[in-house]
Amino acid sequence: MTTRRTWWRTGLGVVFTALMLFPVYWMINVSFTRDQDMRKSPPYWFPVHGTLEGYRAVLEQQGPYLATSLVVGLGTVALTVVIAAPAAYSLAKLRPRGGGVLSFVLLIAQMIPGVIMAMGFYAIYLSTGVLNTVPGLIVADSTLAVPFAVLIFTAFMSGIPEELMQAARVDGAGPLRTFWSVVLPVSRNSVITVSLFAFLWAWSDFVFASTLDQGGGRQPITLGIYHYIGNNNQEWNAIMATAVVASVPATVLLVIAQRYVAAGVTAGAVKD
Repeated sequence: MTTRRTWWRTGLGVVFTALMLFPVYWMINVSFTRDQDMRKSPPYWFPVHGTLEGYRAVLEQQGPYLATSLVVGLGTVALTVVIAAPAAYSLAKLRPRGGGVLSFVLLIAQMIPGVIMAMGFYAIYLSTGVLNTVPGLIVADSTLAVPFAVLIFTAFMSGIPEELMQAARVDGAGPLRTFWSVVLPVSRNSVITVSLFAFLWAWSDFVFASTLDQGGGRQPITLGIYHYIGNNNQEWNAIMATAVVASVPATVLLVIAQRYVAAGVTAGAVKD
C-alpha cells in the first residue's frame, strides 16, 4: 500500500513537472523549426526538419548584447559581494549601534518596486552623465542584490562559532584580518549563493535596462530580445533561438551551484 502511494505521488509530480517545463520544451522545439513549418496544423511536436538558421542569426546579431549582459552580470556580482559581505560581517559579529534598524531598512528596501527605483536613477544619471553606460547599469542592478545579499550573509555569519573569532583575535588578527582570513573563507556557500542571485538578477533585468540604457551603444540581452521581436516578429525560430541562448548561462550556473545555493540559503535557519 505504501509503495503504491509513493508511485502515485511520483507520477503526479512528473505530470506537474512536465506541464511546467512544456513551455521551455516548446521554445526549444520552435527554435529548430523551419519558417515554412511554423504554421503547420497540427504542428510538429519534434523538429522533424530541423534547422540552425535561427541560431546562426542569433550569433551574428545578438553577440554584442550577450557580451554586455555578461559584463553587467559579473560587475554586479563583484560590486554586490564587495559591499554586502563587509556590511553583513559588521551586523553579525561587530554588532554596531543601530544594527537592528539597518537590518529592518534593508528588508523594507526589497519591497520598493523596481520601476520607482529606475525613475530615481534616471534623474540622477541624467544630471551626472552616467545614463546609457554599463557602469550605470551595474550600480542600478546592485541596488536590488545588495539588501538580499546582506541578509543572506548576516544569517550565515551569525552561525560562525565565536571560538573561531576568539582564536583569530588571540593570534593578533584585527577585525579586517579576521574578516578576510577567517570569516570570508568559511562563508563560501553564502558567497556562491549571493553571487548566483546577483548575476541572475542582472542578467534578466529589463526595467533598469529599458529605462537607463535605451540609447546606449552597449545594451544587455533583454533589450536585444525586445528589439529583435519588434524587428523580426515573423521569424519565430530566430526569436526562440535568442531566448534559448539567453537562458543557457542562467541554467548552467543553477545546475553547477545548486548544492551551494541550498546550503547558503538555509544557513542560519537552524541553530544548535
